[in-house]
Amino acid sequence: MSAATIATVERAASVQVQLAGDWTLATMPQPISRFELRLRHLAAGDADWDLRAIARMDSAGGILLWRAWGRRWPASLAISPRHRSLIERVEAVPVDVGPPSSPGHLNALLLLGRLVLAAIDNLAGIVALIGQLVLDVAHLCRHPRDIPWREFSANLFKSGAQALPVTALIGFLIGVVLSYLSALQLATFGADVFIVNLLGISIVRELGPMLVAVLVAGRSGSAMTAQIGVMRVTEEIDALATMGVSRSQRLVLPKVIALSIAMPLLVVWCSAAGIIGGMVSANLQMDLSYGFFIDTLPKVVPVSNLWIGMSKGAVFGFLIALLACHFGLRVKPNTESLSSQTTTSVVTSITVAILVDAIAAILTRNVGIPL
Repeated sequence: MSAATIATVERAASVQVQLAGDWTLATMPQPISRFELRLRHLAAGDADWDLRAIARMDSAGGILLWRAWGRRWPASLAISPRHRSLIERVEAVPVDVGPPSSPGHLNALLLLGRLVLAAIDNLAGIVALIGQLVLDVAHLCRHPRDIPWREFSANLFKSGAQALPVTALIGFLIGVVLSYLSALQLATFGADVFIVNLLGISIVRELGPMLVAVLVAGRSGSAMTAQIGVMRVTEEIDALATMGVSRSQRLVLPKVIALSIAMPLLVVWCSAAGIIGGMVSANLQMDLSYGFFIDTLPKVVPVSNLWIGMSKGAVFGFLIALLACHFGLRVKPNTESLSSQTTTSVVTSITVAILVDAIAAILTRNVGIPL
């Protein structure tokens, strides 16, 4: 292989540029940017181009010449038919000039429009998935033998039983921290005994459901999205469809039902751990006896707060599983889509849980709060 060379011959009326050697990526001089700059300088003048001495040319050489010529053919060109054919193929490749520039406010408007359209598309997909789940439940009620008990029990174990240690630990620590910080303020006003009211209402009604929702969205929700997404990448879902197995009945429905049942129980478990943590902290810091705490708690925290917390847990569980399965089914057959959809699933689940919790707090503001 010989290196690509450029020679110029001065003539009376013009300059002839003679190219020779092998014009391939391996034989062109380095750096190629400087080599291309020289070609552009020669192409800027009125020169005659002679490419008949070129022995070999690959697509890199053709692209280099086409770009140096300003993406148009020179007025005077001597070239072999096979090399002309190669450059003509380069010419046929469309040039990606990118979207036209627009003012800043239009860019912001376009971004907002894309977000709105994406939200509408996701909402339509979620509504369609809910409708499919309703049809699956109706089918299973008519055909109880088709109920996927194994998938349901497996999801219940993974999402519920295996989440008990981490939810108990987080609940206990939050109860300790909340009790410690509250005691400092209550002691200032001599209202130490009201720490039972504060811990009971805040943990059972708000902190318990929200802590469990965030933990489950990050733990179980991401796992569900990743599992279904990997099945999309490996075409396992297509294989299920080929065998006549409903993906919603075997994959989505067991996850949604299992998490909807497990979440209220996890809320009770986490709230109990939080109250125990607060009771221990109150005893150590304020010398508040365990007996007084246990005896006062049912009096100052109506049982309706427990039902509100469990109801929130059931709604959070349904929404987290539904969103996780929805984004898992939208994964495209590549790893980049898998990671982005998993992240979107977790962020959306937590955001929706906080939004629903805020709406529930407004709607139930007069329920379970002793005057």
